[in-house]
Amino acid sequence: MTTEICGRSIRAGDNTQPGRPQPRLARLPARVRCDDMPSTTKEFREFLLKQNAFALAIGVIIGAAIGKVVSGIVEDVLMPVIGLVLPGGDWRSAQITLSGQNAIKYGDLAGRVIDFFVVALVVFLLAKAFLEKPAPTRSCPQCLETIPAGARKCRACASPV
Repeated sequence: MTTEICGRSIRAGDNTQPGRPQPRLARLPARVRCDDMPSTTKEFREFLLKQNAFALAIGVIIGAAIGKVVSGIVEDVLMPVIGLVLPGGDWRSAQITLSGQNAIKYGDLAGRVIDFFVVALVVFLLAKAFLEKPAPTRSCPQCLETIPAGARKCRACASPV
């Protein structure tokens, strides 16, 4: 038995044991053909645009860049000030030596925690500045569905409010 896939012939070998049936090659679905590649590319492009995958990718890239900028601000501006206040200067290298090369680097961990909180604060402030505030709402007295504050009739139970 021979099957063609994208112009190549694939033949099933006779490697079965006597008395056992010859294995059959599965048929490819109609959607997986070489002729359909341009339409598959078109479908993929539509998926990227309709599902906001492209916007998500841009957001991830911009988020990584903002994270690097904020980490730079933390390392170059905030940490030297904290280093002046704390005794010992370079507190990021503080550690508890267990034995030989093994150590608990609590200074590095504390620095990463501070980095995280500063990045989280910056993201919160940016989100608060750029995201729209939700429209005011209230609850319907009959069905307790959330409705716009200026509504005169509930969209769920149609009772006047």
